[in-house]
Formats: sequence, structure tokens, C-alpha cells
Amino acid sequence: MEIQKIIEGDKATLVLDTRLDTITAPDLEKVIQTVTDANSLVIDCSKLEYISSAGLRVLLSAHKAFASKGGMTVTNVCDMVLDIFEVTGFKEILNID
Repeated sequence: MEIQKIIEGDKATLVLDTRLDTITAPDLEKVIQTVTDANSLVIDCSKLEYISSAGLRVLLSAHKAFASKGGMTVTNVCDMVLDIFEVTGFKEILNID
């Protein structure tokens, strides 16, 4: 998985690629820890094809970390990933744009 990090002022955008699963979730977690100075976080899923429970855990953790700041938004979610968010209840928890 490649994670593109874009910093614009106090907003960090992370563009995820292909799969967010048990193997790649720790990589995302490490990148998120490098943007703690950001006020808001955008997770761009335009290239994400799959997410596992390990990936959901990382997103939930990031959501909690940024809730007291400017928040976290998940954007450009494909139908397959959106279905996973729906089935797991994450559609109600995350701010999906």
C-alpha cells in the first residue's frame, strides 16, 4: 500500500491505495502519528478497493484522535468499501463525504 501525505496549512490529507488490511494497517497508523500537529484529517479513499477490520480499527482510532480538533473526514469511498462501512456501522460513526 502506498500512502500519499499532503499537508495544507493545518489540514492533513492521506490518500490510500489498494487495500487497508492486517498487513497495511500498521503503516497507516504510523503515518497518522506523524500528522498529529494537523487540526483536521482527510482520508481519501479514491484508490482504496478493500478494508478489513484492522483497517477499520485504525480509522476509528484516528477518528477519536481528531474528534477534539477539527475532525476527520473520509472521502471518495467506492461502493465496496461503503458497503463494509454500512455493515459494520462505521457509516454512522465516521464523517463520510
